[in-house]
Amino acid sequence: MTPLNNVVVIEKGKSNFSAYVPDFPGCVAAGDTLDEVEQLIREAMEMHVAGLREDGVPVPEPTSVTREIEIAGT
Repeated sequence: MTPLNNVVVIEKGKSNFSAYVPDFPGCVAAGDTLDEVEQLIREAMEMHVAGLREDGVPVPEPTSVTREIEIAGT
């Protein structure tokens, strides 16, 4: 099985972290720490892909990309 490399967006909230996968709508996770949310989103992605395969739905190819764009600071 070929590994998938999808963009995961992780955001810091007031008291936790949340994550989502732009290429997998509805695939989200939240955790108390960065390490926890990374593990939970990995598990959510694996479950998402397994569900797609079980339903006979093709797993979408990754299309989202990230770029760091530098601008002048304040």
